[in-house]
Amino acid sequence: MTLTITGQTQSIQAIEKLNELSGESVKLCMQCATCTGMCPMALEMDFSPRKVMHMAQFGLMEKLAGINTYWKCASCHACSVKCPRGIDIAKVMEALRQQVLRKSHNYIEPSEISAETIAEMPQIALVAGFRKFTS
Repeated sequence: MTLTITGQTQSIQAIEKLNELSGESVKLCMQCATCTGMCPMALEMDFSPRKVMHMAQFGLMEKLAGINTYWKCASCHACSVKCPRGIDIAKVMEALRQQVLRKSHNYIEPSEISAETIAEMPQIALVAGFRKFTS
């Protein structure tokens, strides 16, 4: 007899999808918090990279959906370089962003940026921001 719990099945599928998109295994994380200690953006984040990895390990995608951590990630790979398990945490953050963007939900809306702001910004910053924050 097999007992299937809907929430548990969805969590396992969410973990598998995240692992597939990132090319990493979030289950390998041992919660040492080295990633958080190395992160230059940690003070700007709702949850630390360690906490995000912890939630990802349990497939808590609904809790991860509304936070700014993976949007604030600078993709500098400092966390990945120092990870004792060799997890590329920046790739996991990118995969979390991609999951939102694939649902056609933009983190920033280009049409809401004023013409003055656009004129003041370096064009490369605009292009990089649009690639990272829009679908």
